[in-house]
This record gives sequence, structure tokens and C-alpha cells, in this order.
Amino acid sequence: MSDAKILLHHLVPEHQIVRKEEEEEILRKLKAKKDELPKIRKSDPVLRVLESAYGTIEEGTLIRILRESETAGMSVAYRVVVRG
Repeated sequence: MSDAKILLHHLVPEHQIVRKEEEEEILRKLKAKKDELPKIRKSDPVLRVLESAYGTIEEGTLIRILRESETAGMSVAYRVVVRG
């Protein structure tokens, strides 16, 4: 499977890079600090595809993950990019 096709797989949720301007507001709403959020490795296949489209994704960048949910409609989660 080519890298770009990974994003089209039905089991891979949508991943979005959060703009720096949005981060503070998101963290305030979550009542959390970045180091308290779940992590996503820079080597994750989805991040590699995002980097090929948008350029380098720095460690510490916030990633929004959108999943369709039968009960919630749309579930939103956040991950912080870490080395690896």
C-alpha cells in the first residue's frame, strides 16, 4: 500500500495538524498541559504522509484525530508529536 493510500483506509481516522494559534485554546478547554496528552511518534505512517504533504512536523506539535463514532457522532482526540 502506498503511503498516500494509508489515509484512505477505512480504519485510519482523519489526522489534522493543529495550528499554533489554536493550541492554547484547546489545552485550556481540555484543562491539560501538552505533556499530559497522549503521544504520537514522528515515525507514525500517517505523520510521514502528512509531512510529505505539509512539510516537517516538529516534535511538540499537536495533532487532532477525528473518528466517526456510532454513539458520539464524531469523536475528537489530540496527540502530541514525540521523537521516534
